[in-house]
Amino acid sequence: MHPTRRTLIRSVSHTLAAAAVLAACAPGAWAQAWPNKPIRYIVPFAPGGTTDIIARAVGEKLSLALGQTVVIDNKAGQGGSIGAAELARAAPDGYTIGGGTISSHAINATLYAKLPYDPAKDFEPITLYASQPNVLLVHPSVPARDVKEFIALLKAEPGKYSFGSAGSGTSQHISGELFKTMAGVQMQHIPYRGSGQMLPELLGGTLPTAFDNVASAIPHMKAGKLRALAVTTATRSAAAPDVPTLAESGLGGYELSSWQAVFAPAGTPKPIVERLNSEIVKILRSPEMLKRFAELGLDTVASSPAELAAVIKTDVPRLGKVVKDSGASAN
Repeated sequence: MHPTRRTLIRSVSHTLAAAAVLAACAPGAWAQAWPNKPIRYIVPFAPGGTTDIIARAVGEKLSLALGQTVVIDNKAGQGGSIGAAELARAAPDGYTIGGGTISSHAINATLYAKLPYDPAKDFEPITLYASQPNVLLVHPSVPARDVKEFIALLKAEPGKYSFGSAGSGTSQHISGELFKTMAGVQMQHIPYRGSGQMLPELLGGTLPTAFDNVASAIPHMKAGKLRALAVTTATRSAAAPDVPTLAESGLGGYELSSWQAVFAPAGTPKPIVERLNSEIVKILRSPEMLKRFAELGLDTVASSPAELAAVIKTDVPRLGKVVKDSGASAN
């Protein structure tokens, strides 16, 4: 065979081999082999709060569905922004996902002057888990049985009482700031690194009052260890039907709902995101999980990635206005 022709054949063969390797590494082929090692699930709040409770419940089922361990990794602080920033920086290979909330992916965009990530651009939405009310809680030692009595107490002793939240920028924090504005009262805000850190202080009486997700608060409400004065949503919670709304307690027009979701870093291959969405939505719609969420006061959503993206697009400016009107800041 002529040398030039042999060289040409070898060149073509090498080109075809390289093309085959590239094809094998394409997102579709990559996704077919995924997952072949444990998946890290970043929770941007301390253990014990709603985001953590959901991650552990879903993570356990997701491990079974994917055949790989889902490892929960709590990275708390700054209203979820520390964990969210770490998720944004993670390799977009399908082996790191993370919880996100109305705080980390909407409120913080306005509350913090320099947020180290873009809630819309730096993540691949997977699904919106659920929405839920926050609840105004007081320690039983606080001499107020309802919202009207509580407002009267705060006005009689301005500056005496402080309220806790799961962190600056959380929906609990903004719920408190909105309450202060609408009720015309003074309370110092004390941010914690999640409900799991805040609740022991509230249960012990060191902290007199707080706003918290109903999911993490409800066991203590039912046990009579904390007094629930009102929920923040427009309608009462099915999990606590005897607790009135703030709107019906004298603060007409008060409404704030919290939500929970899960994300992957931007650039994660679409087939992997679609597989995660499919598996998690099946978990959320199972009778066992629907029952568990309902008991926690969570209204299951189980959205598509596009629907979650639309929520963020709407909520960043909507809640930005609430933050600005309340005068709240984390800077």
